[in-house]
Amino acid sequence: MKLQGIDKNGEEKEFNLDGLKGQKVVLYFYPKDNTPGCTQEACDFRDNLNRISIYAPIIGVSPDSIKSHKTFQEKQGLNFILLSDPEHILAEKFDVWKEKSMYGKKYMGIERSTFILNKEGNIEKEWRKVKVKGHVDEIINYLTNQN
Repeated sequence: MKLQGIDKNGEEKEFNLDGLKGQKVVLYFYPKDNTPGCTQEACDFRDNLNRISIYAPIIGVSPDSIKSHKTFQEKQGLNFILLSDPEHILAEKFDVWKEKSMYGKKYMGIERSTFILNKEGNIEKEWRKVKVKGHVDEIINYLTNQN
């Protein structure tokens, strides 16, 4: 599966997720660039990259555009891949494109979720309906205890 995104240096590229086989991957889905919860989560990943990347690269996914991702990455100093999934193809594959509700209004959006993919590209561990606070520590604890 191929998606457009930006690499850790802010360069626009096409990423082939099948090309990631052979290594574990931390794949996290978040609703929207530059919103409080998503910014906190991305910054937690940024600040702990050295503790996670010894086990697996980090890839963030949202429906936002490449332009939005570039702005988000530059503003927050993010140092990992961000994929753009505006047609929610990957989100639907991972069953994180869900009906949500805010102020009584229903809409479709990303359910904040994180997956550890094994070397074969299969889901090894998943966290759904993620609460941002402490989540990156949960991931680090899991990765540390698996190795």
